[in-house]
Amino acid sequence: MTVNRKLAFALAGAGIAAASAAHAESFGDQARVISSRPVVEQIPVAREQCWNERQSGYVDQRVTRSDTGASIGAGTVLGAVVGGVIGHQFGNSSGGHDRGTAAGAIVGGLVGNQIDRDNAGAPVTEVERVPVERDVKRCRTVNEVREATVGYDVRYEYRGRQFTTRLQRPPGHTIPVSVDVQAVDDTPPPPRHYR
Repeated sequence: MTVNRKLAFALAGAGIAAASAAHAESFGDQARVISSRPVVEQIPVAREQCWNERQSGYVDQRVTRSDTGASIGAGTVLGAVVGGVIGHQFGNSSGGHDRGTAAGAIVGGLVGNQIDRDNAGAPVTEVERVPVERDVKRCRTVNEVREATVGYDVRYEYRGRQFTTRLQRPPGHTIPVSVDVQAVDDTPPPPRHYR
């Protein structure tokens, strides 16, 4: 057999195979599920964990003072004494002298107190450090590992043969399959002649 005849046979065989593949047909059918096993994987997950923390500190607070803070000043005492003496002088009877003394002391004390306040000067503003406690929000990232089902390994049977596949969802009793049908040329090749 010459090289040209061998080449012609090879090309003819390839043409028959291509023609057979071109005429392949497919259809859908159902296959029986034998087993289904979930596929579980560990997946890292990051989440934020927050809590409140009690924190102590200081704040600056402005305080305005308009007097020395003393309830009775020197002017109040002096005014009461002077008012008492004057009131005693102008009282009519012995009972009147006592009443005049008391009234003069009260009026003199009020006048002396007002003089103390007037002489105290302008209000003074001071800054004081005051202790305070407050809640401070703290957060951190926590890495965890969770198990998640990523699919199902399914074993099924179709026409007496068993197959396996992985599905995203759990199957029922049957699963759909796609069947491809194609003719196979089982004609024996021509005998080879050797020289």
